[in-house]
Amino acid sequence: LQITGLIFGGVGMVGTLAATAMPQWRVSAYVDGNIVVFETIWEGLWMDCVSQLGIRLQCKFYDSVLALPPPLEAFRALMCLAVGLSIISFLVAIVGVKYTQRSKEGPQAVSVFILAAGVAFLLTGALVLIPVSWTGGSIVRDFYDPEVPVPLKRELGAALYVGWGSSALLLAAGAMYCRCWC
Repeated sequence: LQITGLIFGGVGMVGTLAATAMPQWRVSAYVDGNIVVFETIWEGLWMDCVSQLGIRLQCKFYDSVLALPPPLEAFRALMCLAVGLSIISFLVAIVGVKYTQRSKEGPQAVSVFILAAGVAFLLTGALVLIPVSWTGGSIVRDFYDPEVPVPLKRELGAALYVGWGSSALLLAAGAMYCRCWC
């Protein structure tokens, strides 16, 4: 169970890092009957990208942190905190697994590092789930809002799915480690 939790936590850590770095949080939507599309727009936490005919990709980092909307600033902070905490959780889990395997005191001698890793993985999963779900909810709300012009409608991007998957893995790893400690 501890090794499975370590694998889930490691994959969740990599997924959290990938979701934070990916520019595909919001992707341009093709709502009208227009089947000829020359540009695809990606909006992420750190940059906007435009793909022209799938051949040419241009990305531009946001110019100023102060010019960003407050939710985007908060999502950046939460995802960066989640990346750091997932790395720490993974390292603590490695220490806990090594200490538990070397212990000669029997099944009762489960390290306190296991509990710390479990709680940290659960917290990391929640930190990833908040910005990803909030962004997904706002995309769906804006997509069905008739007040939003068609060119500004967006769809769920690949980074959101990566974030949801990594959050599920982190929560599962945290639950496994808390179960091992109990």
